[in-house]
Amino acid sequence: MPYFVYKIETFPIRRLEKLNAFEVFKDASTFAKEQRVALNLPEGQSVKVIHAENELMAEDVLSQVREVPPKIGDDY
Repeated sequence: MPYFVYKIETFPIRRLEKLNAFEVFKDASTFAKEQRVALNLPEGQSVKVIHAENELMAEDVLSQVREVPPKIGDDY
């Protein structure tokens, strides 16, 4: 399964832009780190690496909104 690198914008709407795909995690990670520096991302944008069978699955996982984990001391 390949590693996909995506640029993610969260404002005003969540938008995904595929930057590249790699077969080896180290290559994907290095590329993502270089893009974070080169793009000088403003607040609300990020570059992420995702491991998935295809682009559709990668975008599905990246589009899901995750709940914020509880903080220490919060009642469950």
